[in-house]
Amino acid sequence: MKTHKAKRVVITIEAIMQKRLTDTLESAGVTGYSILDVIGGSGRSGPWTSEGQISRASGMVQVICIIREERLDTLMEAAFDVVDKHIGVVTITDVEVLRAERF
Repeated sequence: MKTHKAKRVVITIEAIMQKRLTDTLESAGVTGYSILDVIGGSGRSGPWTSEGQISRASGMVQVICIIREERLDTLMEAAFDVVDKHIGVVTITDVEVLRAERF
């Protein structure tokens, strides 16, 4: 089966910024993404968890996009406008997909 090269972009950001990020991505032409709740982790400020939080406002989410490589710069510019001023981490990895027309 033939595979096609693509990029997987994972943006971890404060949950309260999720809508702003996805609106910005959609305005940049990125319409396919998945959103996952992040239940905890550890970073520069030490360990944290969403356990016991009353609302999603102080939690984190991951917005995951798989895109064609030629669209990466557009996505990154849009994401950086949101992530630059807030807690957030962006990772980019090479992936291969089976149905390139979906990306």
